Amino acid sequence: MDVFKIINKALEARQPYLEDIQHQTPLRLFNGFREGYPDLVIELYARSVVVQLFETQNEQEHHLGDSLKKLLTSKYQWIQAIVLKERKSPDINKKKGSVIFGSYIDNKVIEDNVWYAVDLQINQDTSFYIDNRNVRKWIKDKLSNKTVLNTFAYTGSLGVAAIAGKATHVVQTDRNKRFLNIAKHSYALNRFPIHTEDFLVGDFFQQIGWLKRMGALFDCVILDPPLFSIDQKGTVNISTHYYRLLNKVRPLVKDGGIIIAINNGLFVRGIEFIHTLEELSSDGYLYIDEIIPVPEDCIGYAHTIVLPPICDPSPFNHSTKIAVLRIKRK
Repeated sequence: MDVFKIINKALEARQPYLEDIQHQTPLRLFNGFREGYPDLVIELYARSVVVQLFETQNEQEHHLGDSLKKLLTSKYQWIQAIVLKERKSPDINKKKGSVIFGSYIDNKVIEDNVWYAVDLQINQDTSFYIDNRNVRKWIKDKLSNKTVLNTFAYTGSLGVAAIAGKATHVVQTDRNKRFLNIAKHSYALNRFPIHTEDFLVGDFFQQIGWLKRMGALFDCVILDPPLFSIDQKGTVNISTHYYRLLNKVRPLVKDGGIIIAINNGLFVRGIEFIHTLEELSSDGYLYIDEIIPVPEDCIGYAHTIVLPPICDPSPFNHSTKIAVLRIKRK
């Protein structure tokens, strides 16, 4: 297999998006899971590239980082940094990313005229999910004059999009203060006012319980949980218990309001997620209003995709499954 032939084919497919690098919109340059090399994902954040290796066991992959550095810097001379993340490494610093080219790593990106703070080495991921580009646009376009609760907010990009779209009030919750501080940085980049009481640090179940006791109601609740999490208050497992999370937040949604339900379980089939939502719809108080697709660059293109999905996402187009649910209150 000529790895660099298939990578070049993927890069050429994205060339129209790279004509004006000044726009700095984050882009997935190569999705190896679908485009022919499952151990590799390449993403662009402004002028910084993140290379994610999911295996480091054989000699070919041992040298792949250096070869990719040569390829990318020769093809795109404007690149100012390359970060290599070795996702299976026992070394936490290698998981978070080693700088293999350049020195200055971008700490902000712009998408749909909104600035987002990023920390490309904060975690084994990049602090900003490119897959959610379309849902950020949907939120920005649809939630003007609405109140929004962003649960499992992480670095808060979905809440930032809501404020950019003139939502009247946005509450962001996450158990990690460091992540929410990145959200605050995004607010500052856009000159949005920062109200500390709108950033709730703590366990999901605890925060949802407190909001219920306060009688809080929102026009929109965003539910984008991690794959798995457990603590004294409860367990998050989107493979088997997504319905429990939906039922937890339903009482916080106004009559006629919505839940944006995101399930990014790689091994959760799309039809299984739809069945979960349909079972919850059986009482007549919840129904599927819309499905939001993942952008094409995140998946691959018709002429670059050579591998089937690990798990069939249909009727969604990607393992990141996004549904807009309309809620009626009893």
